[in-house]
Amino acid sequence: MAIAFDRHRRLRTSAGMRDLVRENHVRLEDLIYPLFVVEGTNVKEEIPSMPGVYHFSLDKLSEELDEIASLGIKSLMMFGVPEHKDACGSEAYNDNAITQRAIRQIKEAYPDMVVIADTCLCQYTDHGHCGVLHEGEIDNDESLKLLTATAVSQAKAGADMIAPSNMMDGFVAAIREGLDEAGFVHVPIMSYSVKYASSFYGPFRDAAHSTPKSGDRKTYQMDPANAREGLREAASDVAEGADFLMVKPGLAFMDMVLRLRENFDLPLVVYNVSAEYSMVKAAAANGWINEEQIVMETLLGFKRAGADLIITYHAKDVAKWLAR
Repeated sequence: MAIAFDRHRRLRTSAGMRDLVRENHVRLEDLIYPLFVVEGTNVKEEIPSMPGVYHFSLDKLSEELDEIASLGIKSLMMFGVPEHKDACGSEAYNDNAITQRAIRQIKEAYPDMVVIADTCLCQYTDHGHCGVLHEGEIDNDESLKLLTATAVSQAKAGADMIAPSNMMDGFVAAIREGLDEAGFVHVPIMSYSVKYASSFYGPFRDAAHSTPKSGDRKTYQMDPANAREGLREAASDVAEGADFLMVKPGLAFMDMVLRLRENFDLPLVVYNVSAEYSMVKAAAANGWINEEQIVMETLLGFKRAGADLIITYHAKDVAKWLAR
């Protein structure tokens, strides 16, 4: 008597068959590429801990934008690194600061490019924290006022979307109210809803010059051990008017991507963060891995978990691989 069992391998018999039944795909439209702009002239400096990622002065930004556009990348995440820093991060909400000038330059050259402005104070404050300090502690509500001013300034510069990454309580509600009152009711908010106090941010802090001078960010970013807390954070952001939800970092927290996908209907973003990128680059440089295969498998994992969009430093490489 023949043993009855399922023939799952029938759907894997050839590349064509596997393509036919593939459930998830990474598309160019799914990718958001981070850019770091700095003061000065003639600056194109590779970030030592992030091979292939650079600081650009505005006069060098145009050639980078031309390459990004030629690759078909349609969305950018903007990070500005100012020369002047102070206790209240005043360059964050200065209408003529580096980030705002970069946004205007991008929108003038490529008006159809979606420019997403990271909205935080950490790279603008002299203490490196994401809000203002009062007697050594983050003052949540005072920070909201400055973050709202930053969001409005970025929208005035032409940002298509505001992405608050500060993890203050009530930041979505405050920024939504501020944008609406300033006439930017059409500008959506991509909330860093579930952002962990993670060790995976190290190389980014080199890029943004945003390492805290004292203490850490564990009183406002989430404990990596917690999952239910992330659902509460996301639910608050939905209630306050967020248009997108985000999980950051991605690779170690794919369970949170899945949890948010199962509980919320908003577009879902995952941030493939700096250390995730740098570890792949380092291993590839040593010949230990196939970089393309590892990156594509990772991004497919994000999509399989439920992400709609992926912020990734690999975007330019992925665009080339997809074109091929």
